[in-house]
Amino acid sequence: MRNRIATVAAVTFAATLALSGCGSGSKSGASSGASSSPSAGTSSGASSGPGSSAGAKASSSSSSSSSAAAAPTGLLTVGRGNGTQTNNSNPFVSTSSTQQLGYGFVVYEPLAQVNIVRPTQAPVPWLATAWKWNANYTQVEFTIRKNVKWSDGQTLTPEDVAYSIQLRKDKTALNSEALPYKSVTTTGSTVTVAFTSPQFVNQFKVLNLFIVPKHIWSKIADPTTDLNQHPVGTGPYSLTSWSAQAVTLDARSDYWGGQPKVKTMRFLPYNDNNSFTTALTTGQVQWGQGFIPNIDKIYASKDPAHNKYWFPGGLGIDQLSLNTQTAPFNDVAVRKAVNMVVDRAQISKVAESGIFPELTSITGLPTPAGEPFVAPQYAGKKLAVDVAGAKKVLTDAGYTYSGDKLMGKNGQQVSFEMTDPAGWSDYLTQLQLVASAVKQIGISTTVATPSVDAWTTNIQNGKYQAALHWTDSGATPYNMYSTMFDGVYKKPLGKKADWNFGRFDNAAATKAFAAYQNASDDATRKAALSTIQDTWVKEVPVIGMDIRPELGIYSTKSWLGWPSEAEPYADPAPTGFNMSEIMMKLHAAS
Repeated sequence: MRNRIATVAAVTFAATLALSGCGSGSKSGASSGASSSPSAGTSSGASSGPGSSAGAKASSSSSSSSSAAAAPTGLLTVGRGNGTQTNNSNPFVSTSSTQQLGYGFVVYEPLAQVNIVRPTQAPVPWLATAWKWNANYTQVEFTIRKNVKWSDGQTLTPEDVAYSIQLRKDKTALNSEALPYKSVTTTGSTVTVAFTSPQFVNQFKVLNLFIVPKHIWSKIADPTTDLNQHPVGTGPYSLTSWSAQAVTLDARSDYWGGQPKVKTMRFLPYNDNNSFTTALTTGQVQWGQGFIPNIDKIYASKDPAHNKYWFPGGLGIDQLSLNTQTAPFNDVAVRKAVNMVVDRAQISKVAESGIFPELTSITGLPTPAGEPFVAPQYAGKKLAVDVAGAKKVLTDAGYTYSGDKLMGKNGQQVSFEMTDPAGWSDYLTQLQLVASAVKQIGISTTVATPSVDAWTTNIQNGKYQAALHWTDSGATPYNMYSTMFDGVYKKPLGKKADWNFGRFDNAAATKAFAAYQNASDDATRKAALSTIQDTWVKEVPVIGMDIRPELGIYSTKSWLGWPSEAEPYADPAPTGFNMSEIMMKLHAAS
């Protein structure tokens, strides 16, 4: 589930993607996840992990408290403006403080580190040193890293990994990745996971599964509600104190990947985005995640040498979802015309303060992440505003003009309503820009601002004409495109749809989505993706608006080694699976 909370992106720990957000209020989507690794089924096989040494051996067993560094000499503060938290460190619960503040990502670790901002980059082996998929991606075999200690001193075993996956299989509420598990078995140092259907597009979801200790969780009566206030993980840090004002974690002395240079992490919750921004600009927070309008002036200019941010785009965008089952968007000519007059440069600059990059490819793919996936027939083709061309598309389709009004075939002016919740300021600004754009071709619009709950229900049930919404994302464009217009999600009007809210229906596209998902070779996937992009360009099932970035804001005054455009090794947000990888790369600035 995607959330947009108080202008700060929220991230679901058990999903693959760190999810960015802006505007106030809480934005919740239907489903989330990530798709495939571009590799041909096998990891690099290297057992390297964090730091410069490959697979550093752990020291002798120790208790959870003694595994923390005795005298921290370096502090890193991490902040978010997502309000008051409760003492809940359950990594499976999206509303827990361990997810909302992000500290769970340095306590619990995934099987591999995937880079969603550079999805073609090979995943980094982590708790698994290698993995191999079968030909049709219905089974994967993991080799589990040896000499890894839980923070209570016990040893990580393949049984822990198998238990963590079996727990998701047995308890649907914990399977937030919605993976179709069939069986989980162990043999020696390997764990084999079988699925009921091909998982090529879900490889990143599988690799990103975080692991919990069987000796702890098997004794928990209800893992869906337990507060887990003394978390035990394999990560580089252990929780040492929790309060509503600050959560403190200390570096472990027996971490399998070596010694973090940052000895203490302190996670600070702020009531709102304003107080969070003040904390960033004054140096109280050194690493944060949030939407700050005019960030160069408000944040970067306060200390240009050290106040940095990086907002890279992955393979997800914002879409103007169109109800293709009702007028006027049941006519492809109207969809094409609206698409031709939307000014994406203005959308990026005015509505999103330049933080959400401009969408430029005619395929709707965000760049640079999407460039390797652009079909040859669309290489180099860019979106451009064309008012005259849009009018011609409409008149060629039988529409007429009465003065400056576009008249429909029923004799009435063409009009539609756009909707997004009150308080989602950036989205509502986008809708106003769309209204101004389509006025140039004679279309009248209104904007409705219902409550979040009402909006969500209406979108899912198809009770709307146009609405700004986000997409899923992953390692290939499959998830992005599929969530927008895959026929597998199509439901009748009045019935709840998880995605494809506009009920777009194209048999060739639906067949291509299935072919891509089930393909066992790159040639088949490329052919399917070409068909999908043909549908996008020629049928305009939705309108791509902007690139949804990951949000990372940090100071280089005390610590260096952050992900950046020059070193794009990870998602820079302090609420994602890459946090333990980032922490092992940070080093003192002096």
